[in-house]
Amino acid sequence: MTGLDAYRCAKLLLDQHGHNAELHAAMRADELEAAGDEAGRRAWMLILAAMDELTRTERRPGEPLQ
Repeated sequence: MTGLDAYRCAKLLLDQHGHNAELHAAMRADELEAAGDEAGRRAWMLILAAMDELTRTERRPGEPLQ
């Protein structure tokens, strides 16, 4: 999964599930981990990271305005 794919999935989940989107993604990652699907779990962890980036409201220290 590419970074762009993760952001697209994250956006869709946020649109569909709102503030519960992160919970859905975390549950799916846990399910895949329990099933032994490491690649699937990694993909969902990338989606979770993309969700964090899409929903953050504060700039990081030293981050320029764009």
